[in-house]
Amino acid sequence: MCPSVKEVTPGEDYVLSIVFDNGARGTLDMKPFLDFGVFRRLRDVETFRQVKVAFDTIEWPPGIDLDPEFVYEKCTNVKAAHPDTQGARE
Repeated sequence: MCPSVKEVTPGEDYVLSIVFDNGARGTLDMKPFLDFGVFRRLRDVETFRQVKVAFDTIEWPPGIDLDPEFVYEKCTNVKAAHPDTQGARE
């Protein structure tokens, strides 16, 4: 089972910082996807910055979302959780 998104923070240049429920952290560069379908709407910086966690993934208004497996697989610079906290839930 793929980890769920716990936190998402929009950054500069269409990059998201993401924290997963297993404690892993990474970044997702959305620039390569902004020329396709509904994701074109995210080129508007104000819309892009409205990203939020919805269920186990990320979502933008009006209902633009990504598959959680896609989010996890496409994240780069992923840092695993500290072994003492891995699997811990709040």
